[in-house]
Amino acid sequence: MADRPLFDRYPEAAKSWDRRQFLQTAAAGTVVVALGGALWRLAADDLTRKARAEKRSDGRSRLPPGQRVLSKFRNMGGDEGPGDVKSFRLRVHGAVASPFTLDYAGLLKLPQVEQAADVHCVTGWSCLGSLFKGVRVSTLAEKAGVKGTVRHVIFEAAHGYTTNVPFAEATAPAAMVTYRMNGKPFPIEHGAPVRGLVPDLYFWKSAKWLTGVKFVVDDEPGYWEVRGYHNHADPWREERYG
Repeated sequence: MADRPLFDRYPEAAKSWDRRQFLQTAAAGTVVVALGGALWRLAADDLTRKARAEKRSDGRSRLPPGQRVLSKFRNMGGDEGPGDVKSFRLRVHGAVASPFTLDYAGLLKLPQVEQAADVHCVTGWSCLGSLFKGVRVSTLAEKAGVKGTVRHVIFEAAHGYTTNVPFAEATAPAAMVTYRMNGKPFPIEHGAPVRGLVPDLYFWKSAKWLTGVKFVVDDEPGYWEVRGYHNHADPWREERYG
């Protein structure tokens, strides 16, 4: 900013000068913010282009159609659960021989896995390559003694939220109940202390603030499914809405 002239004899001119300097500074700040936003978009676009050029092991593009890569999760809201490990309980039940309930310590005693996964939100953003730690849903199914007639898994969460996933996809190797991402616990807005993870379906199927895993014979569409979202939610088929 230019040195302020001496305006002792002309106070009105001083007001005009100060206003002009303020506007110039504000304009410069706007340019910086705009430049920063442009650079962020360019970085995101570069990540998106690279992901579209990559292939998964099943031959599909790493990035589903209509998606854009972000460097971190976007907060998608929802009614938060308690978020603490002391009160956490996970009920595993339904069409099983031996239903059980786990506290947080009990969850950590089960066989653990840590693996990278990409997630895709129905709103159009994807976050790639995050490292998740937790327990596979297939491990819970085995411990509970799932009956042979089971065809679906219902993820239950705080405040009665549910979402439905076909049994084969819910028990695939990448599907788990997870409590850490990139070596850190989930923040409350992303589902602490434990959330579901079904990375090959749109991210609303990965229920936050998880309270239960129910194995069922007949399908039970959940909160978003009965409100017009697709019952299956395959990102590569863009199954966003029913």
